[in-house]
Amino acid sequence: MVEHTSSAGDVVEVAKGVASGDNIVPTGAEARRGDSLLAPGTRIDEAVIAVAASVGTARIQVYARPKVAILSTGDELVGINETPGPSQIRNSNSYSLAAQVRKAGGEPAILPIAPDEKTRLRSLIEEGLQSDLLLLSGGVSVGRYDFVEQVLEDLGAEFYFTGALIQPGRPVVLGRARETYFFGLPGNPVSTMVTFELFARPILEALSGATPRPLRFLHAKLKTAITRKPGLKRFLPATLSGEFEMPKWNSPRGKDRVTSPLLHVRIAT
Repeated sequence: MVEHTSSAGDVVEVAKGVASGDNIVPTGAEARRGDSLLAPGTRIDEAVIAVAASVGTARIQVYARPKVAILSTGDELVGINETPGPSQIRNSNSYSLAAQVRKAGGEPAILPIAPDEKTRLRSLIEEGLQSDLLLLSGGVSVGRYDFVEQVLEDLGAEFYFTGALIQPGRPVVLGRARETYFFGLPGNPVSTMVTFELFARPILEALSGATPRPLRFLHAKLKTAITRKPGLKRFLPATLSGEFEMPKWNSPRGKDRVTSPLLHVRIAT
């Protein structure tokens, strides 16, 4: 090694000897012939690509990214480039869901906003059911114009559950119609993000061929008190700070503040 040598004119001094096998990685040091290098369900990243290339594997069998249709509903919604009227808001859920879908390994397809009118709503739902998974935002509560469940019933949908004992996101719906799974997510933006993380992401990961990951819980001390409603499990946006028990995805210094749409913190009582 050049760092173990020095030179003066035409003379080179070697300061350290070389033993047989030094600086040589022997064949089979990393894996033996017949070893399984990648388990089924492994997500492809740069490390996986390096392993495949190092053993001369130019092609590997993978799952296609699931196509996920996203349909936001409600006459109160307008596009992000439109000016809302007195009783309207811009559609943010379609775009936050698209980002979550992409992060989970899917290919999002945002459909036009569905009005509170059964004929057009049915047409858009039928279009969404042509994807591998359909996410509906809004229209699953008990309001006068919440038609989503009615239209799905007309399409012969099978409902696995309608509601969960959580806050936010209690009116979440899961079912299947025409061989496609669908989620009816609440219209509130935070509820939409929370229910996707809790319910839709594991199914999307399964459709991608990955092993669904369980929720990650941390023990933390609350900076301020929170209220709890008996009978409901609460999921709150949080900022986690400090240097102890930090998640692996935090800075190696362990002191950076981490903000997440959903940190699952188990509260000791």
